[in-house]
Amino acid sequence: MKFLDDAATAADLPFPDLIEALRAGFRRGAEVPLRHHHTIPRGAGGEPDATLLLMPAWSGAPDADRPGGGDGGAVQAGPDGPIGVKVVTVVPGNSARGLPAIAGLYLLLDGTTGRPLAVMDAAALTARRTAAASALAADYLAAPGARQMLMVGAGALAPNLIAAHAAVRPIARVSIWNHRPERAAALAARLTAEGLDAAATEDLEGAARAADLVCCATLSRAPLIHGDWLRPGAHLDLVGAFTPQMREADDTALRRARVFVDTRTGASKEAGEIVQGLADGVIAEADIQGDLFDLVRGVSSGRGGAEEITLFKSVGTALEDLAAATLVAERRGLLER
Repeated sequence: MKFLDDAATAADLPFPDLIEALRAGFRRGAEVPLRHHHTIPRGAGGEPDATLLLMPAWSGAPDADRPGGGDGGAVQAGPDGPIGVKVVTVVPGNSARGLPAIAGLYLLLDGTTGRPLAVMDAAALTARRTAAASALAADYLAAPGARQMLMVGAGALAPNLIAAHAAVRPIARVSIWNHRPERAAALAARLTAEGLDAAATEDLEGAARAADLVCCATLSRAPLIHGDWLRPGAHLDLVGAFTPQMREADDTALRRARVFVDTRTGASKEAGEIVQGLADGVIAEADIQGDLFDLVRGVSSGRGGAEEITLFKSVGTALEDLAAATLVAERRGLLER
């Protein structure tokens, strides 16, 4: 059994290959049980409770008689490939210890024997598969000639999202906005040193109005992007709001755009923009044009015209983790291609 740290895992997940692995994964489908969520009481000392998350998935053969659309994408029972589970801990009290609040590992098992194949650090795997899912959606939804990108947020996901989108669209310039301007400036300087035309901005509205592709990866609970700012033909990629109480775009953005999600089940329960939009009557279920299963299988059409505004909202699915971990295992010679 192999152990792969974040650096090794990231090296085995180049975005062009990972995007294609996700495309194949959503086309094929997988069994994705509900995420296991366990609270671990802390009690003494007033430290917040910790959380243990278990996210399993395994491969299955596509069932041609059932349409896609659920988290599993309609598959027959019985794995024909690897089994995987991501184990994540969230320990808010770690901030006082000078440690990251989130830690995790991914365990990949042989689908036939159950034999452990590899254990991987989960941070790079999660960041890269998240970015690749956005890029996969953009391959169907963003304007083919999209060159100007706005990145809202400057955390660990931001450089991954920029690189992933650049793998499917001819991104020539990136503006970076963050609620802490010094972090946006630091990321822009780093990307510039790597050869990308990147610049920090404090004019969020102006940057959004100029962008062909707006990508958000923040923890905001109030809209940052206003639909009135989006230019005709823009694509809005919303990654950061992963609870019903969070959101990064306003109702006008939902009304103006053709709306797509990564999975209908996940988005309708966890994505703030979608949950709030449905509850308030801003959009109806029928206004969600499709998910990644629908897009890759041709059930839903992608971009419909040069002036059309598109919106993609993701909250993540264990199918993406499985596809990424399987790609790593293939490249390491642990699995037959």
